[in-house]
Amino acid sequence: MRLLFWVALLFGGAVGLALFTQFNQSNVVLFYPPYRVELSLNLALALLLLVFFVLWTLFSAARHLSEMPRRAAAYRERKRMSGAQAALREAIENLFAGRFARAERAAREAQAWPAQAQTAALIGARAAHRMQESERRDKWMEQVTDPEREQARLVSMAELLVDARDAEGALETIAQLQAQGGRQIHVQRIALRAHQHLKNWSEVLRLARALEKRNALHPVLALRLKQMACEAMLEERRQDAEALQDFWRTLSADERRAVRIAEPAARYFAALGKQDEARKIVEEALKVNWDARLVQRYAECAAPGQALPLIQQAEKWLVQHPADADLYYTLGVLCLGEQLWGKAQSNFERALKYADTAQQVRLRVRSHLALGRLFEETDRLEEAQRHYRESAMLAA
Repeated sequence: MRLLFWVALLFGGAVGLALFTQFNQSNVVLFYPPYRVELSLNLALALLLLVFFVLWTLFSAARHLSEMPRRAAAYRERKRMSGAQAALREAIENLFAGRFARAERAAREAQAWPAQAQTAALIGARAAHRMQESERRDKWMEQVTDPEREQARLVSMAELLVDARDAEGALETIAQLQAQGGRQIHVQRIALRAHQHLKNWSEVLRLARALEKRNALHPVLALRLKQMACEAMLEERRQDAEALQDFWRTLSADERRAVRIAEPAARYFAALGKQDEARKIVEEALKVNWDARLVQRYAECAAPGQALPLIQQAEKWLVQHPADADLYYTLGVLCLGEQLWGKAQSNFERALKYADTAQQVRLRVRSHLALGRLFEETDRLEEAQRHYRESAMLAA
């Protein structure tokens, strides 16, 4: 439609110009004494247009000639910028592809454009780090001086230091970052790894809890880290009942019920004479996680002469787990402590009956030893010797 409009306008102008020149009989007279020049108006207008076109062409050519140096410089700058951008893309692709030497070379080429020189330095630092060139990595990082890129430099440096097992250096870098207000999830992950290397278990536990709340850690990994931290912190307090109790109160219900936390906690409480606390720990944990380690630990939760409530509880569990060899062994140990010889013998024998897997050889050894001690206490020496021999053969 637009083309049709312009074609119509062009033809209309041509028709108007033809009519104007056909009926125009005017003349133009120019006096320049002693000369006199007489022209038709049509020719005069045509000459004026021609002069205007020639002058416009001359001025345009002069302007373009004067701008040629600037345009040449702009062209060279655009070419250098385009080459630097291509080199930066190549450096990133090579870094992700594992071609670290090529990535570092491309990063140097990308620095030809000053606007991206420091970004290229960050890529070069990562490439040098992957090749275990720590000095070259640090030289790359020294080139990043722009305040706007300070956070990127610190985060990258902390991550690279943790990867190089320099946990203290990583934490110092993170301290600088946090002094500037940096509290990103990624920084907390880096700090978690650093504290894990340094075995700062209280910080590992705190960070694992914080990251788990923000869904920044896989639940399985978060649980594993919390278990490791709690196991270590429980072991540090195993000789101090008050400190052990205070730490236990700080744990959440889910943490207390985890097998790898509840089992050592019950062991340490029982060793310190806190059998009631140990019993509560095991019973609460077994409500959620039925585990052989907790079941066997239950036998240590009875104070001398006070095992009857634990025996009653174990017999209730037998209703739900009638073929659990570990539970029969634990019940036999509790009965043995109360000198219930017949009941202890039957439970140990049932433990041997149900402990029929390759993973339960150790339980069979312990059951034979327990029966040997039982028969020795009741003056049945031949049977005691038979069970001792069985345990020795299994252990061998």
